[in-house]
Amino acid sequence: MKLRIRDLREDNDYTQKFVSEYLMCDQSLYSKYERGERQLPLDFAVKLAKLYETSIDYIVGITDKK
Repeated sequence: MKLRIRDLREDNDYTQKFVSEYLMCDQSLYSKYERGERQLPLDFAVKLAKLYETSIDYIVGITDKK
């Protein structure tokens, strides 16, 4: 499953550092989520949905409707 978190971050002109601080995790860990090397925890998906004002379904690619 390809997450859209990198596209959302870039569309909002956020850095990985900013998003990782928002999630309270290491930047290297967040980078692994973007590359698909680690599974994104549900609580992080919820926080990212709030940050980007979208749904978890959109973030995980279930729907194309933001």
